Amino acid sequence: MLKVGTEAPAFIATSTKGPVDLKNYLGKNHIVLIFYPGDDTPVCTKQLCAIQDNYASIEQADTVVFGVNPGEMGKKQSFAERFGYDFPLIVDSNESIRSAYDVGKIFGLFFQQRIVYIIGKDKKIMYAKKGNPPVSELLSVIAQYS
Repeated sequence: MLKVGTEAPAFIATSTKGPVDLKNYLGKNHIVLIFYPGDDTPVCTKQLCAIQDNYASIEQADTVVFGVNPGEMGKKQSFAERFGYDFPLIVDSNESIRSAYDVGKIFGLFFQQRIVYIIGKDKKIMYAKKGNPPVSELLSVIAQYS
């Protein structure tokens, strides 16, 4: 995992909402990057639905959210549409984003770890945590830096 205080690596990727260039957000918004193992799996669905359920509050905190994993676009698009995610799910097909953010692999190297990063408006990681932290915790961290 990248450490708090590290400058966030920029990237350009394809997503369910079109191309994403992180440089368009760095220094302008808080950014929540959710690295999750798989599309349409029980824990990932629960995690991303919790974000969607609180998305209005997240947007009010001048924050954008991106879900990231190497899954293919068709499955990702279907997953996003089924649950009505307002935020993009990014395709990291060559796993360069996972690598840049030092997200490890689990289960015999088939899936990436579940890690949540928050990037501040200073372009630095201000929060890094493995697992599925509650959205209230993410909003609390963002509020401290707003």
